[in-house]
Amino acid sequence: MRVGVLTGGGDCPGLNAVIRAVVRKGVQEYGYDFVGFRDGWRGPLEADTVRLDIPAVRGILPRGGTIIGSSRTNPLKHENGIRRIKDNLSKLEVDALIVIGGEDTLGVATRLTDEHDVPCVGVPKTIDNDLSGTDYTFGFDTAVNIATEAIDRLHTTAESHMRVLVCEVMGRHTGWIAIHSGLAGGANVILIPEQRFDVQKVCDWVTSRFKASYAPIVVVAEGAMPRDGDLVLKDQSLDSFGHVRLSGVGEWLAKEIERRTGKEARTTVLGHVQRGGTPSAFDRWLATRFGLHAIEAVRDGDFGKMVALRGTEIVRVPIAEATAELKTVNPELYDEVGVFFG
Repeated sequence: MRVGVLTGGGDCPGLNAVIRAVVRKGVQEYGYDFVGFRDGWRGPLEADTVRLDIPAVRGILPRGGTIIGSSRTNPLKHENGIRRIKDNLSKLEVDALIVIGGEDTLGVATRLTDEHDVPCVGVPKTIDNDLSGTDYTFGFDTAVNIATEAIDRLHTTAESHMRVLVCEVMGRHTGWIAIHSGLAGGANVILIPEQRFDVQKVCDWVTSRFKASYAPIVVVAEGAMPRDGDLVLKDQSLDSFGHVRLSGVGEWLAKEIERRTGKEARTTVLGHVQRGGTPSAFDRWLATRFGLHAIEAVRDGDFGKMVALRGTEIVRVPIAEATAELKTVNPELYDEVGVFFG
């Protein structure tokens, strides 16, 4: 059997660990041949490949990013995109695809499997942790650790100058990174997309913090929205899946805080630093287990499924089910951490 592997969407720590596990087990135990498709769905669209064998994956476990590249290419937006993919898979004699990605990348895999009989197995990848079919996605833990370290560092400079520091983190339309890193880093305010925020209430929390002779740290997810307003964006352009490029709420909020409280406020946008660098131990562990179970699903012919973490077990769930809706922060969890606000 010849198996194709692709990594789509935004890069994140742990992608290489999945590729390594898939190839190591597939070659050593099943005798499979592997081909990597470059740059996400662009690879099968254009038959752009790289050979994946055991020497190719040696030493990549601790490396961030992906050795086969990634992109936000949407083949459904290309003329005859599905037909081109099927033709190229046939020419390359690829019998199955392991698709490593988030909501959009796996959504394409669902269409290919359910509507066009292309055998795909999914692996959940996103720093946002917003796939409903799995308890955790790899990449999330590393992003939280990076954001937490940044918040720790911001505390010292905030205290030195007695100014407000607003830290904007990623997460798109969910607040998992914000709430985990904000709680772990001792933030005084955490703002998430699931709960619209009252700017004046934020300013009241900031003022209360100053009265206690401490400088406040505000953590805001890039998709958070004020109660009386819309999504704050610096860039109105859309990617190939129709998503806006989020960012800008942190800078806007800092200006509002400074205007309403008279206290100096600065913004730190962590941005892509959350995606980069070596994966955490947990992400290496999770990504490796996902890879091992993904190649088992290929061996079993269990296509249209995504490997997922449920508790401590790796299970298989339909890709369509896993990507049907976003996994959002429960209001009860947000209320739980609210005791530390202000």
